[in-house]
Amino acid sequence: MNPKHEAYMKRAIELADKGKGFVNPNPLVGAVIVKNGKIIGEGYHECFGHAHAEVNAFLNAEEDVEGADMYVTLEPCSHYGKTPPCALKIIEKKIKNVYVSQLDPNPLVAGKGIKLLEDAGIHVESGILETDTKIQNEIFLKYIQEKKPFVAMKYAMTLDGKIATVTRDSKWITNEKSRRFVHELRNQYMGIMVGANTVLLDDPMLNTRRDALKSRNPIRIVIDPELTIPLDKKIIQTAHEQQTILVIDEKINNERLKPYQALGVTFIKKQTHPLDLDDLMITLGEMKIDGILIEGGSHLHGTALLSGIVDKAYVFIAPKMVGGHQALTPVGAQGIEFMKDAKELKNITLKSFDDDLMIEGYFK
Repeated sequence: MNPKHEAYMKRAIELADKGKGFVNPNPLVGAVIVKNGKIIGEGYHECFGHAHAEVNAFLNAEEDVEGADMYVTLEPCSHYGKTPPCALKIIEKKIKNVYVSQLDPNPLVAGKGIKLLEDAGIHVESGILETDTKIQNEIFLKYIQEKKPFVAMKYAMTLDGKIATVTRDSKWITNEKSRRFVHELRNQYMGIMVGANTVLLDDPMLNTRRDALKSRNPIRIVIDPELTIPLDKKIIQTAHEQQTILVIDEKINNERLKPYQALGVTFIKKQTHPLDLDDLMITLGEMKIDGILIEGGSHLHGTALLSGIVDKAYVFIAPKMVGGHQALTPVGAQGIEFMKDAKELKNITLKSFDDDLMIEGYFK
């Protein structure tokens, strides 16, 4: 691989990252325009429904782009959606060479953008740092191909494997740096999912606690089959400010829903004994929710893992021990009978946040 191509594509990947939390369910895309060995224009997809990366790079160009090279992290689109096709804009601007990281699996594009460019006489190369951009867009790639959210499970535990003490106290297991990273994760995932017990015990806000200009709060999804969450809980009281969905049993009387609906809560009714989590993912995908971060509790983690919906895990381990036979462990529910059937993480990476350790890996 030409080091020059990799360097410019790395810059495009850096630019694409700036769209995290704002472009869902669209992909993260960055673009760089190079002429005579110098970057003359940069852009990224900044917000869903707004201009794409290539268009923004043209708008930011410091000089005439005719005859220049363009580096873009995802195949330029070839269809009319909320914006006109980027491939046609590239042709119109008389770009000479286009270097692409990965092809777009969206059936509306899927090689058609590159064909448009090549038919217009533009030289196209693809596959530059493709592994990097596939990881960057893992949420989009699953959603666009399977129409279901990419699902990650996150929890923090002590060194002896507890997510709360025997009194159910859990604040705080990890340090401030770890918690700040979790807020960044919440910004990246469109939805955040918890069980009713987590809300009853912790009364969490499930927001990002970040500057609104730099992030957005996820859609809160709570599994509460019997509708046990009181109206005074924070997520109910703030439902008008941050979208909140309760997943309840289909037999719950609609009259019981009215006080919650008045506060902005919406509902998904399902058969919940047992709840088919894969079916729920299909429903959430139809609602254009492309990614979900599951944050507890123990029972939801266990049922989600056994159901096979979890793609990825972020496991934080703090150098603390609390003990206790009745203290909660991170993954509960029925559990797996034989070690040979254990769910195993692959492609592991390790990160440290001072004394805390985070294990990141994939189930599929």
